[in-house]
Amino acid sequence: MFVLLIRLVLIALIIFLLYRGVKFILNPKRRLELAQERKEFYFLDDQENVRKNFLITYKGALFEGEKYLGTTEQSFEVISIFIWSSTASKLKGLTIDDFRYLEGSIKERYPVAKIDWKSPIREFLKEKPVQS
Repeated sequence: MFVLLIRLVLIALIIFLLYRGVKFILNPKRRLELAQERKEFYFLDDQENVRKNFLITYKGALFEGEKYLGTTEQSFEVISIFIWSSTASKLKGLTIDDFRYLEGSIKERYPVAKIDWKSPIREFLKEKPVQS
């Protein structure tokens, strides 16, 4: 009887550890951190929750975006997004094309939103004179 109880507890413990392991591996925050370490693109967002900011990692830099709900002619949509990076040192090596790529990936999810970058990215993206 005692041996059977120990076996059941061990089986339950193994199932619990497997469940926790799978849950840990599939955690979106962990996947974001892993993509940042690998310098890959990853977009973490809950599109159903407008109050929750989204996170993007790209080429090792982490960006946070704040969404604002407003009205369009036909419905309520996210109409404004402010994006910033809390670690300016990670921006080293990023080009204007990289920021345009990020804007494009955000526009795929929020097509009517106006995207505004906060400093120092905003100053970097200002129109530069065309050289002839």
